[in-house]
Amino acid sequence: MANDVWVYIEHKDGGIAPLSFELLGIGKAMANDLGSNVCAFAIGENVDNIAKEAFFYGASKVFAVEGEVFKGFRSEAYAKVVTFLLDKYKPEAALFRATTQGTDVAAASAAQLGMGLCTDSIDLKVEGGQVKMTRAAFGGNYSVTVVNEKAKPQIVTVRPKAFAMPEKDDSKSGEVVKEAFSVEESDLNTKILEFNKSEVAINLVEADIIVSGGRGLGNEDGFKIIKELAAMIGGAVGASRAAVDSGWISQEQQVGQTGKTVKPKIYIACGISGAIQHLAGMRTADCIVAINKDPEAPIFKNATYGIVGDYKQVVPKLIEKFKVKLNK
Repeated sequence: MANDVWVYIEHKDGGIAPLSFELLGIGKAMANDLGSNVCAFAIGENVDNIAKEAFFYGASKVFAVEGEVFKGFRSEAYAKVVTFLLDKYKPEAALFRATTQGTDVAAASAAQLGMGLCTDSIDLKVEGGQVKMTRAAFGGNYSVTVVNEKAKPQIVTVRPKAFAMPEKDDSKSGEVVKEAFSVEESDLNTKILEFNKSEVAINLVEADIIVSGGRGLGNEDGFKIIKELAAMIGGAVGASRAAVDSGWISQEQQVGQTGKTVKPKIYIACGISGAIQHLAGMRTADCIVAINKDPEAPIFKNATYGIVGDYKQVVPKLIEKFKVKLNK
């Protein structure tokens, strides 16, 4: 149907990005309000397994384009396919995750279609038959709701973990629509030579627990104990821009306005003052634990729990407590 809601399913190296399915939950709610269906769309060398999983999470139909040229992700090739599908079927809305892959494909497709794009949405709803998209603005101090009255489909990227994951139902199935669309190597300007594996063991955006360090750590060695705490509790390691700019840790671990936006269940901020640029990337965490020896640090105004003290004394005690509690 022309007013269906479509959800783009990400995958990499043959593995599905599980959090892609969280968009099927909000997509289904939007489709119910529109009197339509939620559908998934996927691109790859073989997407049968992706389609099967998408049905389990609520998709009524999966649109797929397959081919050897789509084995590895290349934004140029994938965007051509997405442009073709959206132009042909013109769904009411197309949802992408606000990840590197999702944003890359969504932006290129929107440009090729001449459509608008709302990025990093944190809320989606249908009112009066219109899709309304809400995103943070001015460092997270305000939110704005965007309505695109002329373009269709509404193309939007959605902040990871902004919506609850729908329940999986292994009994569900649906229709797979395989479209014939080819892209020749000669049509592409890029070629994949190799992938360099990230040094980050746990994906920061998808992590449930993050332990972050800032300028207050004093030097690069300060991250040793931060990493030890993160490893103890199964968390990822994050950092403020000040720590990254000081060369103490890699940029891919930066949280904040110019880094990654995260929404973990627990965010432990060590030696981070709480500049508005950093808060913009983590203030929606379910629980924020701040450790800082400055009692006037702004981070405490946003913290669920605050510990005034030197991280060199506090963090080792936390590690010892967790070691006992977790029997490690």
